[in-house]
Amino acid sequence: MKRPYVYLAGVGRWAPPRILRNDEFASMGLDTNDAWIVQRTGIRERHIAGPAENNRTMSAAASRMAMERAGVHPGEIDLIVLGTASPDHLLPSTAVELQAELGASRAAAFDICAACSSWLYGLIVAEGLMMSGSAETALVVGTEKLSSIVDWKDRSTAVLFGDGAGAAILRRSKHGKGILSTYFRSDGTLAPLLHRRAGGAAQPFDEHALHDRSFYIEMEGREVFKHAVRSMSDACDRALDGARMTGADIDLLIPHQANVRIIEATAKHAGIPMEKVFVNVDRYGNTSSASVPMALEEAMAAGRVTDGSTVLLVAFGAGFTWASLVIRF
Repeated sequence: MKRPYVYLAGVGRWAPPRILRNDEFASMGLDTNDAWIVQRTGIRERHIAGPAENNRTMSAAASRMAMERAGVHPGEIDLIVLGTASPDHLLPSTAVELQAELGASRAAAFDICAACSSWLYGLIVAEGLMMSGSAETALVVGTEKLSSIVDWKDRSTAVLFGDGAGAAILRRSKHGKGILSTYFRSDGTLAPLLHRRAGGAAQPFDEHALHDRSFYIEMEGREVFKHAVRSMSDACDRALDGARMTGADIDLLIPHQANVRIIEATAKHAGIPMEKVFVNVDRYGNTSSASVPMALEEAMAAGRVTDGSTVLLVAFGAGFTWASLVIRF
C-alpha cells in the first residue's frame, strides 16, 4: 500500500431545484412510462437546470460548499481541475470561468473530458501534481448540464441523464488518511458506441447537424452496458489490488450512477454486498462527471462515510474511459 499523500478535506454538491419525474415524459411526447424506465434503469427522477443555471454556476455552488467544509479560501487554491462532457463554451475552458467566479486568482485551471470518469481522472491528475510539488491545495470538480445535449425526442437517452455538480478540496495528508490507490484506463476503439457526432472541429455544427440531430448524445445501450460492467469490474479489481485489499475491506462502494443493474453487477464482481453500496441513481439519474462526487457528498451527509471509513470509488464513461480509487477518510 502506498503512503497516503493527499486527502479529501471537504466535499460539496449542488443540484438544480427543478425535478423531472418519469411520469412527465409522456406529456413531452415520448412513448415511455415510469414502470418502463424504473425496470430498465432504476431511475425515477432527475434534476434539470434552468436557463439561468449552467456549469459555472452549479460548480461554483458545489465548490463553495467544499471550500467551506475544508476551511479553504479562494486564495489558497493552487489548482482547479474540472471534469465535464457538457462545457458551457468550447473556448475557453469551464475551469477558468469557475476560477474567475470563485476569485481563485492564484490557481492554474483546466478541464478534463473523460465523460463519466472525469472526476476520478481529475482526482488522479491532481494527486499527481501535488505529489510532484506543483500544488499544495487543489479543487477537483465534476459538473454537467447534460439536459443541453440530450435529444428530448429520443426515448433511449432522454430518460437517463440529469444535471448537477460535485466538488472536493484536496490537501496534503498529515494524519495517515487519503488516497491509497488509483487506476485509470481508456479504449478509444469503442468511442462510436457513446458519442456526439457533430458540434466539434471534425464535424462543426451546421444546418445538416440541426436536421439529423447529430449534435445530441447517441448511444448503443446494450453494448455500453456490457462494456460498463466489464470495465468497472476491472477497475475495482485494480484499485483493490493496488491498496492490497479485498472487497471485504471496503466500508462503502460508491460507483458511477448510470444504471442500477450496472451498479449491482459491479458490486457482485467486487464481492461487496449491496448494503455496502451507495445508490442515488433513482433520484438524480446519470449526471456523468458529477455523479460520483454528488453521491459521495450525500453518503457523507447520511453518515455512511465517517472518520476511518475506507471507500472504493469507480466510474465508467464515453471514450471509453474507466477509473477507480481507494480512499481512507
